[in-house]
Amino acid sequence: MPANKKLLILPGDGIGPEVMRQVRRVIDWMDRKRRVTFDVQEGLVGGIAIDHHGVPLSDETMADAMGVDAVLLGAVGGPKWDNVSFDKRPEAGLLRLRKELGLFANLRPAIVFDALVDASTLKPDIVRGLDLMIVRELTGGVYFGEPRGIEELPDGQRRGVNTQVYTTSEIHRVARVAFELARKRQNKLCSVEKANVMESGLLWRQEVTKLHQAEYADVELTHMYADNCAMQLIKNPKQFDVIVTDNLFGDMLSDEAAMMTGSLGMLPSASLGAPDESGRRRALYEPVHGSAPDIAGRDLANPIATLLSFAMMLRYSFDMNEDADLIEKAVQTVLNGGTRTSDIMAPGMARCSTSVMGDSIVRVLDKIAAS
Repeated sequence: MPANKKLLILPGDGIGPEVMRQVRRVIDWMDRKRRVTFDVQEGLVGGIAIDHHGVPLSDETMADAMGVDAVLLGAVGGPKWDNVSFDKRPEAGLLRLRKELGLFANLRPAIVFDALVDASTLKPDIVRGLDLMIVRELTGGVYFGEPRGIEELPDGQRRGVNTQVYTTSEIHRVARVAFELARKRQNKLCSVEKANVMESGLLWRQEVTKLHQAEYADVELTHMYADNCAMQLIKNPKQFDVIVTDNLFGDMLSDEAAMMTGSLGMLPSASLGAPDESGRRRALYEPVHGSAPDIAGRDLANPIATLLSFAMMLRYSFDMNEDADLIEKAVQTVLNGGTRTSDIMAPGMARCSTSVMGDSIVRVLDKIAAS
């Protein structure tokens, strides 16, 4: 069968190659059992790319990323590259991918699996059944606004400047992604900003409201200040379905939501670009966790976030919802059976390795496929 789904895998640094090996096992399983094949390329990004090419992302790898349907990334960074220049740090490779692929909408689900309710630091009745999606604007706002920099003042002081700036089109395009997601979920969207003290926040609220009235009146829209949203996520997270917010607030709120699930090792993400004439979007998928250099190479990392990122790829890039559901069901079944890596291990449980977790998930996939 010819491969018609072009995928670039970038394992990266630290635990990235270990968790990505488990994804390759699932891809091989799909090739054997699901009658679907992928044209898979592999490249270097982050510190390992610095070691081999002198830059965190080579032009050749960037060209490969532009030519595929989706990119799956492991993790970048580590203490080995702490002293490289700011523009050559491993994370700059990821930022270049996001910028040149035009990835403006970051999807961060926060789902609490029933088997992991007790892993959360919040009370079980607060997080049981939690399933929310945060949509973070990824290419604008204070992280990219101009002017920016550190300057010397005449009186000898130094001043750091970052500019928060958004345009109508930037707000509308990320809000559209959030509205469309809400339509496929519970039809509820909460837009988050600081319209009470920031002009950019006021513009955000006004433009999301205009778009709602013009195109998405069927979706229930609410607005919330970012500080209140942070409190409400801890107080009553299940009041939310989809949250849309800017780059800065999305960065913070999505990490807060992540820890309600018990472990960063459980959380996937997707970064999407604008659709072209055929409806195809460029996209990058990656686990939320970092490179974890302290456990790299020891077969200890939790591969579930990377496997769930692959499931998001199947869902959002290839419309393979049934296959995405299959992987998510297999993960849930394995967790229900008590298989745990150290980051999600409860007292009295035995710790499994990265490869054993992968073995367990593939075995469950076999059972589900045979049933």
